[in-house]
Amino acid sequence: MTDNLFNLQDNLQSPGFLRMSLAAAMTLGFKNGLFYRNAKLYCINLLLTYPEGCAARCAYCGLSGNRPGQYTEKRFIRVTWPIYALEDIIQRILERTHRVKRICISMITRKRCVPDTLDICRKLRNAVDIPVSILVSPTLLKYEDLQALKNAGADKIGVAVDLATEPLFIQYRGKGVGGPHQWDRYWECLRQGVEIFGNGNAGPHFMAGMGETEKEMSLAMQKSRDMGGRTHLFSFFPEAGSLLENKGMPPMDQYRRIQLARYLIDHELSRADGFSFDQDQRILHYGLSSEQLETVVNSGEPFRTSGCSGNDGEVACNRPFANSRPGPDIRNFPFLPDAGDIENIRRQLNFPCSNKTVTIQRK
Repeated sequence: MTDNLFNLQDNLQSPGFLRMSLAAAMTLGFKNGLFYRNAKLYCINLLLTYPEGCAARCAYCGLSGNRPGQYTEKRFIRVTWPIYALEDIIQRILERTHRVKRICISMITRKRCVPDTLDICRKLRNAVDIPVSILVSPTLLKYEDLQALKNAGADKIGVAVDLATEPLFIQYRGKGVGGPHQWDRYWECLRQGVEIFGNGNAGPHFMAGMGETEKEMSLAMQKSRDMGGRTHLFSFFPEAGSLLENKGMPPMDQYRRIQLARYLIDHELSRADGFSFDQDQRILHYGLSSEQLETVVNSGEPFRTSGCSGNDGEVACNRPFANSRPGPDIRNFPFLPDAGDIENIRRQLNFPCSNKTVTIQRK
């Protein structure tokens, strides 16, 4: 069994070895620990690993080449990602198939990542009857590479566009930080992904709180849905050691409005071009009746983690507490919010705490 987090040897690299999220390591029994409120992770999140690290320089990422330190020692999403042998990972999954509904392989920006991801995907799909997603690196991929990923057994892909506008993308992922990524290529990869994997089986990651307005984020999510994508939404949460480690998180009311917008757009209950906005481009109305909006808010569903589903149709990649600390102010719920959670959400949205009418009231 391999569990060497620091002082790694050069041969502990992909495709034979992978980094794994701490939550996934707990789920598979590699690490001990419990989740707040007994949350459960149903997706094994894996990350390719090489001694030379990632060639990208994204301002907010813990794996960025701009961040000092060895790649294998860098934290990602504020937690450690220990390294394990692929054969050990497969064995643990086989022993816990009742706990695992999906596997997600995350690429980094490194050319050898493409053939290695294909190799890993094939081995996983040949060993276990569990769907596999790929968080792709569009900068590396051609159309035929996406087709090869599907042929290798992947059924969904994610495209980490992250920023809602091109200027913000350039500032934080492209030329602004000396990075290789290009806005148009990311959107083209998403379009190709939908074409190859099918409607709803490719989608962008977006991160709220990077300087975009609520209108800009709503329109970006609508653009994705119109292409056939479904958005995986996150709140910015500063990564220690990154260029943005001192940047604050978006206000909770802002994030809740964007979560609600994503749900309505992705489930085609409303459209961003049917929303109304105030002079600061904050959402005022969602184009629904008060009764319709009440039903959606009180279901709690818009505030759950948005991610790839398992074969049962429920979100499997629910990443417990990935973009907020455990506690009363959970941003993405890894489980269905209970009645107390929903009352708290209503207060955060500045909705009246009743079931009669819903209006967006400004503080």
